[in-house]
Amino acid sequence: MEQIAPSMDAQSRAAVKIEEPTARLAAQQAYGKGMQDLKQQATARSLLRDLYSPNQLQEQMTWFWFNHFNVQADKRDIRTMVADYEDKAIRANALGKFRDLLKAADLHPAMLRYLDNDQNAVGHINENYAREVLELHTMGVGSGYTQKDVEEMARVLTGVGVSLSPDAPKLKPEQQALYVRRGLMEFNPARHDFGEKMVLGRKIAGAGLSEFEETLDILSSQPATAKHVSTKLAVYFMDEAPPKLIDRMTATFLRSDGDIADVLEVLFKSTEFKASLGKKVKDPIHYAVSAVRLAYDGRPIANSAPLQGWINRMGQSLYGRDTPDGYPLEDTAWSGPGQLTAMFEVARLVGSSSAGLFKPDGAEDQPAFPQLQNSLFYSSTQARLSVQTRTALIQARTPAEWNTLFLSSPEFLHR
Repeated sequence: MEQIAPSMDAQSRAAVKIEEPTARLAAQQAYGKGMQDLKQQATARSLLRDLYSPNQLQEQMTWFWFNHFNVQADKRDIRTMVADYEDKAIRANALGKFRDLLKAADLHPAMLRYLDNDQNAVGHINENYAREVLELHTMGVGSGYTQKDVEEMARVLTGVGVSLSPDAPKLKPEQQALYVRRGLMEFNPARHDFGEKMVLGRKIAGAGLSEFEETLDILSSQPATAKHVSTKLAVYFMDEAPPKLIDRMTATFLRSDGDIADVLEVLFKSTEFKASLGKKVKDPIHYAVSAVRLAYDGRPIANSAPLQGWINRMGQSLYGRDTPDGYPLEDTAWSGPGQLTAMFEVARLVGSSSAGLFKPDGAEDQPAFPQLQNSLFYSSTQARLSVQTRTALIQARTPAEWNTLFLSSPEFLHR
């Protein structure tokens, strides 16, 4: 990222300076293709991990936390940063301490770009990022923070931004020691409000970047944050989030200093979780990945573009959510007639053809379909099917139609 983002920025600037219209257009198109290729590569890598990583819980949580700390890749130059953001900020902390994850995500250049904090400076306050840190990343809506807390948080965040320049800005001698550069993240003391702040009733002395880190420590230990995060985790894995289970998860969060693995252990060992299995409708990413994994188990795909296309068609493209709240986690968001129709179409595509999954260049390969009606199905899956599903499968006229019906069945649509 430290090399790619400045290089692409230089390419963009050079293209704009070209005077000859045709050459300028060609250079700008080359830049656009390069940026799109970076997003495509990040998406492919993420999906291949989803399909084949032996650490499936880590991948599940990587998707969850990316969605929680959502950024939209097509905004500005975030496509040059999104792969690093997902891998180093999110995946590396997905099962660790929440405060470490919070700091890694909220100090990453991709997040600072996405929520415009590089435009937040003393005398020119931008509250976008401050509001989302409180409302989405930590405490949640209606949890007790005030508009004054948002304003004070915005002051804490002044001067925290992104720099693609290899050189530090020119600063007064007394400011130079306070300047911080970590990769592309830059804290510029000349842009910071060093006055005392008051966030959630806590005084934050004017000290520089450490103010932000101190405030994130405070936010990560709030009971409201523990409950907000625990509720979202429960909703992610279950069709309903029982209040008593959320209370136990919240207590564990606070007792363990936000240990994500400990909170998940409470969830997974609960009787409520076990009773919920098979009831939650899969969202597009879970549906598409599980369908391809089942259809081609043991045969690695060479081209993830068809898989990406199916997920996009179902309305949940990777890195594509415009708003910072991320995609909805409730299964009601994905069980409407339109969403189910899209899933049924994907079921037909997966069940009747490999659709280019095994062609690295994306060219169409010979029509082929997986054999889902196999020994694994008869030994482990068939007994769990309802009478209605078995009746529908018996009526299939071809293997491809059988595949489509099975991938459209309630038993496969739920997790």
